[in-house]
Amino acid sequence: MPAVIDVEHLDFSFGSGALTQPVLKDITLSIRKGEIVLITGPSGSGKTTFLTIIGGLRQAFHGSVKVLDQQLINSSEQVKVKARQQIGYIFQQHNLLKSLSALQNVSMTLEMGNALTEQQRRDRSAEALIAVGLGDRLDYKPGQLSGGQLQRVSIARALVGQPKIILADEPTASLDKQSGYEAVSLLKRLAKESQTAILLVTHDYRILDIADRVVELEDGVIKSV
Repeated sequence: MPAVIDVEHLDFSFGSGALTQPVLKDITLSIRKGEIVLITGPSGSGKTTFLTIIGGLRQAFHGSVKVLDQQLINSSEQVKVKARQQIGYIFQQHNLLKSLSALQNVSMTLEMGNALTEQQRRDRSAEALIAVGLGDRLDYKPGQLSGGQLQRVSIARALVGQPKIILADEPTASLDKQSGYEAVSLLKRLAKESQTAILLVTHDYRILDIADRVVELEDGVIKSV
């Protein structure tokens, strides 16, 4: 099965000259369609930086980073945008708009394209929220939802556009053990059904068993897979 993420000999540093601080060193990693890969490691090891490069949110200049056959190294903004349109993002802090309902927060993801009518966007967003068990919370605003429910809205938002890749940055960090495990187990089930690849950064060793592979990153270097 071909790789949807194919990274070879990636190097990345902050700063320049005498102030250069290496963050990622000779990273090589491939992730296939439908595969779930967790990245673990101590704070400051480069996990989130790696995720932002894969997501086309940060420019890198050394090595090769192919995402859905798009080369992101030294790429134009148009190339990164094309990659981002096929990626769903899940963050620790949810990043939901407090003034909008769960349905509206999810539906916003579909407004970037012009292919769907407003009713079609609402219908697909409702289906995504029903799939994560929030069919009775469509009109609830973030302030009316629990932490676990907020993360379920984030999962619905990430999946509603039918992405080929999901990138998740510490999605269980603000959740208790039960809510966190339920959220990632739900994400795994839905992603496996759609054969979506997942790259998930975590410090949460309670969820490692959802992964097909666990990659340990330390001081910018892959220590073990």
